[in-house]
Amino acid sequence: MFKKKQKQEREELQKQPNSDYTNPSQYTFLRKKTIKELIAPSGIDASNIDHLEIISSVKRYARSFFVSALPRMCTFPELFRDMYMFGDINTSIYINPIPESRSQNELNRTINEIETERIVAADKGNINRESDLTQKRFEAEQLRDEITSGFNKLYEASIVSTLFAYSLEDLDRFTKLLTTEMSKSLVGIKSAWAMQEDAFKSNLPLMEDKVRKTHTFDRRSMGTVFPFTTSEVGHPTGIPLGFNKQTGVPILFDNFHNSLTNYNMVIFAKSGAGKSVTMKTLISRSAVLMGIQSLALDAEGEYSIVAESLGGINVVLSPNSKTVINLFDIESEIVKDEITGKDRVVLNVENKVEDVTQALLTMARGSTRSTEVNELTKQIIAESVAEEYAAAKINSDPMSLYERRPDGTTGNMLGREKKLMPTIGSWYRRIQRKAQENTNTDYQFHYSYLLKVMKQYIREYDGQMAYFDGQSTFDLLDGSLFINLDISQLEERFARPLAQQILLSWIWEKYVKKNSEDRKKAAKKRVLVDEAWMLLPYPEAVDFLNTMARRARKRNVSLAIISQRFQDFYEKPEAQAVLTSSDTKLFLAQDKSEINYLKEVFKLSEGEAGFLVTCFKGEGLLKVGSDTAILQIQPTSKEFEFVETNLNKLVKKQRSREQ
Repeated sequence: MFKKKQKQEREELQKQPNSDYTNPSQYTFLRKKTIKELIAPSGIDASNIDHLEIISSVKRYARSFFVSALPRMCTFPELFRDMYMFGDINTSIYINPIPESRSQNELNRTINEIETERIVAADKGNINRESDLTQKRFEAEQLRDEITSGFNKLYEASIVSTLFAYSLEDLDRFTKLLTTEMSKSLVGIKSAWAMQEDAFKSNLPLMEDKVRKTHTFDRRSMGTVFPFTTSEVGHPTGIPLGFNKQTGVPILFDNFHNSLTNYNMVIFAKSGAGKSVTMKTLISRSAVLMGIQSLALDAEGEYSIVAESLGGINVVLSPNSKTVINLFDIESEIVKDEITGKDRVVLNVENKVEDVTQALLTMARGSTRSTEVNELTKQIIAESVAEEYAAAKINSDPMSLYERRPDGTTGNMLGREKKLMPTIGSWYRRIQRKAQENTNTDYQFHYSYLLKVMKQYIREYDGQMAYFDGQSTFDLLDGSLFINLDISQLEERFARPLAQQILLSWIWEKYVKKNSEDRKKAAKKRVLVDEAWMLLPYPEAVDFLNTMARRARKRNVSLAIISQRFQDFYEKPEAQAVLTSSDTKLFLAQDKSEINYLKEVFKLSEGEAGFLVTCFKGEGLLKVGSDTAILQIQPTSKEFEFVETNLNKLVKKQRSREQ
């Protein structure tokens, strides 16, 4: 037989061009490996009767078991949970349905045997035995009737497990521990004594049961052996965010729990699915119950009522308002000294120059995202920004932010007089002077371009977007439970995304950097960016968002991203860093056009994806780290007074109040 196979291989080799079929080394190893050979270890020593020795790069020991006894009642999904979750162990279950004809015959025989034993027990006056057998007969008859009616079915099942360890001592210890754990649920296991090789083979993915130690299950009890578990998402402390729809258990969520790798979160949902209601519920409950401070970058004007309800601050930025946000504002920050471990105050002017430069680049590109802006343009902007701070004598010394008072004294911890900051207007005038002094023809076009396009941001020229030119007209009050920056009245296509970027930089200076790096001293703060998809067309804005997502945890700050257009994030790989920097993800109802992107990025199962397409408003999939749960968000009737966003319902409430 082997010679015939060699001849066939030689003939096949002869047909191949450039082959030396006279060389036997070319055809003696042409035989394909079987699946058994591919998955088999280097060698197995089966000389022992109670364990196997697996010989590979690292020697391991294995012991196989079979289930020998089961409890009378099985609880889903607790029956074999301890076995499935017990360290380095593999478990195989062979299930074979029993034909109805055989089931009926065996049950009838069992009923007759039980009845015979019951009569004998009654004759002997053994009342307890008689009562027990009566109950067993009733259960057997009930099961027979259910099978006859098609409501139930019997199965034969064999359960085999193999436990692994790196030493024989550990294997013996794990064996005793596993036996003890399984006995708690009245499940008996026995070592496959003298059958270790067959039991080990039965536990390989070869679909061959060589042990055949079977037990009989009905349909309900058979369901208890499947390793389906419901993930319980939540923390020991936190706010009640909603209910787990699978278990009915309230989900406590702590955005700042130490089990999280970071405190950021993202919420994706289609319009009307409940994004704003969810976030308002989270903000209000965390403010009242945990004292967490929140700041919202409100693109749709939905959070002003939350600010009023929580006694917070509501700031409206619009072409007609007198509110001014100065892009050049810079604050000192508290960092922990790596050597002494103590807090010290620093002023990082270099980072601020880069942040301002990125924002001015976005302004210069404009809504058309002009390609005229390049590295030379960036260099001109960066140099001019650095010169603005240098002209104000602001450097790495935190005290350089303050100037002498009229009486000649210098500001100190008891009383400070802060310098006026540079502005876009002063920066523009510097660009004008530098353009006049410029003799380099390579820079001439870029100076001319900046002077033309940046005029719309300058108050001196009545620019239509001059609300960023001037000294800031307000400061963020540290300690406020909620601050809302409303930009909904700005033009949507470019002015809002630009405001989002500038305000993020300003929030970082005024709100985030004030938190100490020492979490015991730092307040818990949350920064909410609503409709974050608006930022994605502008690379400088995306870059700052990524930077903020990475640096927020160090300051005990949670960055919350809310968006309804996940496809925009999917199509921008550089924006996906925001997602990977977020340990908490909430998906509410999704549009069918978006669900495939979510499946690919977040590795959702078919069932999870199907649920997100069909779920109702307020329902969603909550992922916290590696845990997942189906969440039902239910604001109270009092909360609905300020979290409701449906215009029709709001109008109806207003009319009822007026009546």
